[in-house]
Amino acid sequence: MTTRDDEMRSLLTRARTIAVVGLSDKPERDSNEVARYLQSVGYRIVPVNPMLTEVLGERAYPSLAAVPADLPVDIVDVFRRSDQVPPVVDEAIARHDPVVWMQLGVQNAEAAARARSAGLTVFEDLCIMVQHRRLLGPHASRVT
Repeated sequence: MTTRDDEMRSLLTRARTIAVVGLSDKPERDSNEVARYLQSVGYRIVPVNPMLTEVLGERAYPSLAAVPADLPVDIVDVFRRSDQVPPVVDEAIARHDPVVWMQLGVQNAEAAARARSAGLTVFEDLCIMVQHRRLLGPHASRVT
């Protein structure tokens, strides 16, 4: 077991609210599948998509910056192209969100370095659903 695995396990156990940037309302899209899974194991999802007003029973926001300051976000899960990550990271830094998690296939070294310099934890090119299942088990509920 790596130290990074321990860090992920601890984070996934403590986290309560996950903002899903780029969440689609189409059930066949990866972002929707992952968000539904996260809801099913007890996380609150905060959809971030300028084209939607609601998805998966939750109000959607046009940007991370538009999420109310009194709604704490533990993890910012990014389903955007790698070149579209920097503004999301900037918003996460401004909001003091503690973790930026870039989904499988999403990487941006410059944005990741900026986030780390601001004190955020960063994961790149990893599916949060896959890691949750691997580290906590497919039937593990976050809510205790």
